[in-house]
Amino acid sequence: MKDSIHKYFQIGTIQWMSYPRREILDSLRTIASDDFFDAVEICGFVSEAQRIQAKKILDQSHLKVCFAAQPVLLNSKLNPNDLNEEKRLQAEDLLLKAVDEADFFGADGISFLAGKWDASSRDSAYEQLIKTTRNVCTYAGEKGMTVELEVFDFDMDKAVLIGPAPYAAEFASDMNSFVDNFGLLVDLSHFPTTYETSAFVIKTLRPFITHLHIGNAVVKKDCDAYGDQHPRFGYPESANDVPELLDFFQVLKQEAFFNAEKPYVLSFEVKPREDEDEDVILANTKRVIRRAWSLLED
Repeated sequence: MKDSIHKYFQIGTIQWMSYPRREILDSLRTIASDDFFDAVEICGFVSEAQRIQAKKILDQSHLKVCFAAQPVLLNSKLNPNDLNEEKRLQAEDLLLKAVDEADFFGADGISFLAGKWDASSRDSAYEQLIKTTRNVCTYAGEKGMTVELEVFDFDMDKAVLIGPAPYAAEFASDMNSFVDNFGLLVDLSHFPTTYETSAFVIKTLRPFITHLHIGNAVVKKDCDAYGDQHPRFGYPESANDVPELLDFFQVLKQEAFFNAEKPYVLSFEVKPREDEDEDVILANTKRVIRRAWSLLED
């Protein structure tokens, strides 16, 4: 592809994934100082002083800021589709607070994920998730903000209610009958964990996708990094490398996701293993992106 990838996408990274061991403000400075990035995805901060310092860095950076509520939901073990109404409301309250924090940082909205589910109560859980999402979207809409649900695996690791892709499409269609500020976040690293391909996911969810992630996964049982662990591209026994990323780009191009006027955010979700260097893994991801993009036909 002759054009730069930055013409069509705002390339970002997920701060806590790229730098899981580095002090958060230091990692933000590193990302903000790297002009490869057009966007950064952040989550909650532990102190007010830290939040203020982070905002100063981000305000200076000209980075698009995206705010993720996935980590706080996972860490709190709260479930937005909990059948227990009191617990569902706790999850909803957490997401409402995430909207406020995202607003503080100048983010356009938040992303989150569904919670665990049980086959015997799937329909009830679905209605609970509709309720939570609708309320959060209404609150976010009052601030001119959006809400995005990330599509995860349903039976492998996170094992949450939404996806696979057809079920995510059903949910998004239902949500769009209530609100106009809801969308889906899809991640290349999750496609192998839902037993789907780039072509199937992107084409199935085309009307609803508002945000993109790329990464890798190991889906061979009894192998290191099995599940939703986001290892580097080319990791042993993993599913994604240059060919799979090239295929992803080809599908996005075919489905008219290349938008120079209003580029989608496309972030890496790649996490170094315990014995791997964070900066080296970040460079690995850039190399894979550049190689796949260079192979994409104009």
